[in-house]
Amino acid sequence: MQKNYDFDRVIDRSGSDCLKYGALQERYGDSSLLPLWVADMDFETPPFITEALRQRLNHSLFGYTMMPAHYWETIASWIERHHPWKVQTDWMTFIPGIVKGIGMAINVFVKPHEKVIIQPPVYHPFRLTPLGNRREVVYNPLREMNGTYEMDFEQLEAVVDDDCRMLILSNPHNPAGICWDRETLQRLAHFCHAHGIIVLSDEIHCDMALDDHQHIPFASVSDEAAQCSITFGAPSKTFNIAGIVSSYAIVPDEQLRSRFFSWLEANELNEPTLFSPIATMAAFTPEGEEWRRQMLRYIEGNIDMVMTFFHDCLPQIKPWRPMASFLVWLDCRELHLNHEELNRLFIQKAHLALNDGEMFGKGGEGFMRLNVAAPRSVLRQALTSILHACSIS
Repeated sequence: MQKNYDFDRVIDRSGSDCLKYGALQERYGDSSLLPLWVADMDFETPPFITEALRQRLNHSLFGYTMMPAHYWETIASWIERHHPWKVQTDWMTFIPGIVKGIGMAINVFVKPHEKVIIQPPVYHPFRLTPLGNRREVVYNPLREMNGTYEMDFEQLEAVVDDDCRMLILSNPHNPAGICWDRETLQRLAHFCHAHGIIVLSDEIHCDMALDDHQHIPFASVSDEAAQCSITFGAPSKTFNIAGIVSSYAIVPDEQLRSRFFSWLEANELNEPTLFSPIATMAAFTPEGEEWRRQMLRYIEGNIDMVMTFFHDCLPQIKPWRPMASFLVWLDCRELHLNHEELNRLFIQKAHLALNDGEMFGKGGEGFMRLNVAAPRSVLRQALTSILHACSIS
């Protein structure tokens, strides 16, 4: 019998040391804000994952551990069923987090005088991690077109030089929720392969394509893509287990794989904690698939509500409908507010914590990123607060 999951239930996260609530005072100056910022969901982690962890806790000895049998086969099978992309198990390794993996790949493949390319507006660690590792960042801003973004290949050709060694790709794109099409990915692969540039593809939102959209893994689109790419993934966004580090890297090319994997192994960074494989294998099951489908239908309903609300009640704010994930890119430019005024509107007047668009780089000015992965009653409260704040401005 199919189980129906309750995404309307409001979970009290107080006392759990969760970043989403616990960092409000430090980051926004007000601990009482309604947090719709950092990209985790306010839905309870699926019970079958919790039960798998509980079963292991019943064996109260947590010594050195090894990778469970069939772990990589489980992940490879999930990927092939959903995307489809036939990944060989020896192409994969554990990494201790996506952003940490970006830093590791930079240190392995990008020399101190070499450069990393990003395409803003984009997830801000794509910029901060290379800079923090003292690598120069080259910017190839996305081009806005009809309420979405497209890659600017003419500009990419102009900004690239011989010192550019890596391009970090957000696929699906964060914050705009774009599932890049095959032609775009093939064109990017051809360009990067010809210029000796490694594409580091962050595909953490890959299992959250919405409506009839389809995620296409970068490395799957051509032989060139497979030869010049490293793909990062994890079940953490889909199954709301970001606190259980469960990330992995996929590297089809033997030379890239040897360099990266040997460095990870030498530093013992390819060894997961005890509970990571347990949570991942519990997620990538038929029960996990049913939970995922119900969760995505609920997210789609929340997005429909957001789109309708702003269209009918506050047309000065124009949400971009995402193709993937639970993050909605709000175009607030018709409010004619500067950066400080826009933040004041959402924080001090609406009493909400969102991510402001400028943190994502060039092109993010005048935008806010709204996390809609919350019970519908909470999201409705947030939308009403935005309307009230705009009415008194």
